[in-house]
Amino acid sequence: MDVRDARGGRVTLADLLAGIIVVALNAYVLLAGADFGGGVWDLLASGPRKTQQRELVAHAIGPVWEANHVWLILAIVLLFTCFPAAFAELGIRLHIPFSLVLIGIVLRGSAFAFRSYGGQRDAVQRRWGRLFASASLITPLLLGTAVGAIASGAIGDGGRGTGDGFYSIYVAPWLAPFALSVGVFALVAFAFLAAVYLTLETEDQPLREDFRRRALGAGVALFFAAVAVLLLARGGAPSLLDDLVFAPWALPLHLLTGVAAVTALGALSRRHYRIARIAAAGQVTLIFWGWPLSQYPDILPPDLAIADVAAPDATLRLALGALVLGAIVLFPSLYLLFRVFKRTSDVRHQTSDISRPASDV
Repeated sequence: MDVRDARGGRVTLADLLAGIIVVALNAYVLLAGADFGGGVWDLLASGPRKTQQRELVAHAIGPVWEANHVWLILAIVLLFTCFPAAFAELGIRLHIPFSLVLIGIVLRGSAFAFRSYGGQRDAVQRRWGRLFASASLITPLLLGTAVGAIASGAIGDGGRGTGDGFYSIYVAPWLAPFALSVGVFALVAFAFLAAVYLTLETEDQPLREDFRRRALGAGVALFFAAVAVLLLARGGAPSLLDDLVFAPWALPLHLLTGVAAVTALGALSRRHYRIARIAAAGQVTLIFWGWPLSQYPDILPPDLAIADVAAPDATLRLALGALVLGAIVLFPSLYLLFRVFKRTSDVRHQTSDISRPASDV
């Protein structure tokens, strides 16, 4: 059944499935994004507790980091099933950054596993640690540049007039200043989420203070990264900027984002870490939703609309039915995974904190 949307049109089955893709990507940003951010803090670990900082990152992401990629897989499967033309266009035009992202995810996971279980020699640990941290840094940067290229309109049919050479078609869209600024913004946002989340992963107060300071610094950096994106959008994505400024939903979205940002930083300053985590997740979510809202009803702006590239209704109905059946299995499984493994990991980490000599802290 179709229902009226805010623009007076009809929310179709294709719109619903496109919305589910966005929700899946949102979940990936909040969960896997924080895992990538953990790798950033692993790379930047410093001070007398740098070993404990890296141990906390490993403790936090170790039990669940593989499961968090299910949201990206879900989004990809829905995209090529329900919107095959858009999937083909993205896979061709952005095959370089997407291939590098895939390599980065594999290298990051492999390095994390080998560092954790491949031996305790310092040289081995440092080698795998550098690879893990480097992949955690580069992968979200590439993901963000891909999003920036899509939002700029350089990937849709209208972007074909920018040039005929290999560089103009396959490289320039995601190496443009605006796309790169979105990549940097994504990296800073992931680091901010990770630092906020990590304040709740330990009872060690000095270690918690380390990540509180990092979270505050990343929160401020996130503001400047957002300003850079908006300034570069004037030349790199003017249509996106117009919607972010003048659309009916823009002002409420920005006000809510500002409230969430102030709440997160204020809660961190007052050491209310649970409030800070909720507010930080809300802030990043609201920022993220500005992207799909600004280009709706296009799936690939400027001229590939959701309705134009959607699969036949029979395919969409089957996909939605499979989603419902899959959710019956997926959500209880994820709940059990987080409840069992995160709780077990928390107990082990707190035990190690208690047993660690005071001189190590």
